[in-house]
Amino acid sequence: MVEEVLAGLQVEPGKIFLDGTVGYGGHAEAILERTSPEGRLIGLDRDPAALQATASRLASFGKRVMLEQLNYKDFDCSLQKHSIPAVDGILLDLGVSLPQFATAERGFSFQHSAPLDMRMDPSQEQTAATILNEWPEKELADLFYNYGEERWARRYARAIVKQRESEPLATTEELADLIRRRCPDKKRRRIHPATRVFQALRIAVNQELEALDLFLEKFDSYLRPHGRIAILSYHSLEDRRVKLAFRKGKGEGHLLVHTKKPLQPSTEEVATNPQARSAKLRVAEHGERT
Repeated sequence: MVEEVLAGLQVEPGKIFLDGTVGYGGHAEAILERTSPEGRLIGLDRDPAALQATASRLASFGKRVMLEQLNYKDFDCSLQKHSIPAVDGILLDLGVSLPQFATAERGFSFQHSAPLDMRMDPSQEQTAATILNEWPEKELADLFYNYGEERWARRYARAIVKQRESEPLATTEELADLIRRRCPDKKRRRIHPATRVFQALRIAVNQELEALDLFLEKFDSYLRPHGRIAILSYHSLEDRRVKLAFRKGKGEGHLLVHTKKPLQPSTEEVATNPQARSAKLRVAEHGERT
C-alpha cells in the first residue's frame, strides 16, 4: 500500500519523516524520492540483516537517510540523538517482511523446518523454544488464546507440555506437526492449524504489543502541528490498539482521524502480493492542543 501510505502521510519535498519499522526499505525509498531534494528520513529496525540490506538500497540518498538498529518504541531516543525535536510524519508497518518469512533459519514460518527462534533482534535471549519448553501450561494456554485468538489454546498447551516431558520441542516442523495432529477441526480450517499459535509465539518473543502500547502513548508529542501518522497493522490485536489510541487522541482534541474505517489493499495488490491481504491502514493528523 505504498501509494496509500504516501498520500496519507502527505509526503512532500523537504519534509522529515520517521519510519519506525524500516525493514527492507520499500516505503522509505518512496518517501525519500517524494521528499527530494532536501527531505530527510530516520529509519529504525530491530533486525540487523534488514538494516544492512536497506543501507545498500538507500545509499544513493546519502546523508538524507539515517538508519539505526532500535526498537521503534524508543524512537524518541533516536530523534534526540539527531537533534530533531519533531517530524512531519511517522510510519509504522507492523508486519513481518517476506524476506524474514523466507529465511528458514529465522523460524518465523512453518513452511520450513528450522529452529524455533522467531527473534526480530537476534541478540535478545528469549526465543520461541524458550517459551514453549519453559513456560507453565496455563501461561502457554493464555498466550495462544490472548495473542493468537486460538480457540483450542488449552488443548495445544497441554499437548506441548506432554511432548516436552519426553523431549523438548526444537523445530518449527515439530511444533506445526504437533498442532496439526491435535487439531479437532482441521478439515474445516481455511488456514493451517498452527497459524495462530505461531502468531502468538512471534508476538510474545518480540514483545510486539508492549512495544506498540509504549509507542502509542507518546508518538503525538513528536509530530509537528498537522504532521501525520500512518500505521499498517495485520491482525485485530494491533488494529484495535491503534483505533483506540487514535480515538483517545481525538477525544482529547489533539488528533484528527482521517480513516473512520481502515484502508485495505486493492484486489490488484493482493493478487500480486498475497501477504498484503490482511493489511489495514489507519491515518491521523496532529492538531494544536486546545
